[in-house]
Amino acid sequence: MPPSFAQAQTAMTDATLARLAHHYQSMPPVALMQLSVTGYEDGRLRLHAPLSVHVNDKGCAFGGSLASMMTLASWGLVSLKVEQAGLDADVYVADSQLRYLAPLFADLDVEAELAPESNWKVFLDTLRQRGRARAGLVARARLPEGGNATEFTARYVAILRR
Repeated sequence: MPPSFAQAQTAMTDATLARLAHHYQSMPPVALMQLSVTGYEDGRLRLHAPLSVHVNDKGCAFGGSLASMMTLASWGLVSLKVEQAGLDADVYVADSQLRYLAPLFADLDVEAELAPESNWKVFLDTLRQRGRARAGLVARARLPEGGNATEFTARYVAILRR
């Protein structure tokens, strides 16, 4: 019996996420972070890393690690969208802003999504037509009891490879 559309989408997503996880691990600084891709659904990419390798002198998550995780989650989400559209492009962070709201005394769980003012269709259409496009992303590091430890907003640029 052939797989259903939902099963085919799940398999494609699993393979795509596995490629993304492998790509993360191919970068030595990222490999040391021990991050893992924990999910991709409803337009959100989730990453996880153990606190034990990101702890600062106060016993909570190091701010630089939180910034890196949110940068990587947002980059990964844009990269996934570009790949799913069948395009070959380099993705870069153009600028970002961070707000540290509360110390995080738990593993780092980060989620990235498209910013409300951006649109994937417009982004991908622009990338196809002009060879480059930008999109706004939002990422958050969650507190175990609810709420956000850190909020991240950024612009990412994709440039088609020639």
